[in-house]
Amino acid sequence: MSLFLPKLSSKEEVDGAIKGVAEKVLVLRFGRDEDSSCLQLDEILSKTAHNLSNMASIYIVDVDKVPVYTRYFDISYIPSTVFFFNGQHMKVDYGSPDHTKFVGSFKTKEDFLDLIEVIYRGAMRGKMMIKSPIDPQNIPKFDLLYHGI
Repeated sequence: MSLFLPKLSSKEEVDGAIKGVAEKVLVLRFGRDEDSSCLQLDEILSKTAHNLSNMASIYIVDVDKVPVYTRYFDISYIPSTVFFFNGQHMKVDYGSPDHTKFVGSFKTKEDFLDLIEVIYRGAMRGKMMIKSPIDPQNIPKFDLLYHGI
C-alpha cells in the first residue's frame, strides 16, 4: 500500500515537508517498506489519505535513508508516526511516557481519522500538546527505554 503514499528519502526532503506543509497536519510514518507492521499501517494511511486531504499531508520515511531523524526522534520501534503542524512538532498524550510519536500501527482507520481531527483542531487553536482520542486498549504497549543524560 505504500505505493500510493509519497515517500521522502533524504533529510532535505523531510526538512522541506516540515517547512512547506502549511495549515495542515504533516504525518510522517517512519519505518521500512517490507515490514509487515508498516504495511498494515500504510494500508490505513492510504485508505484515509483522501478523506483527510483538507486536514493532513501523509508521507512515508524509510528509517534507513534518513538516520538523522531516526536518531533525533529516537525511533527504536517501527513503525513510528510523528506529527507536525506549520513546522511545529505536535505532541500527543497517549497515556504513555512518550508524547513525541505514535509507536506501532493503528488498530482501525477510525482511530487514525479521530487522532488527525483532534490534532488539527487543537493545532488550529494554538495547542502543541493534544490528548489522544484513541481508546487506551487500541494503543500498542511497548517498553520504551529512556537514556538519561
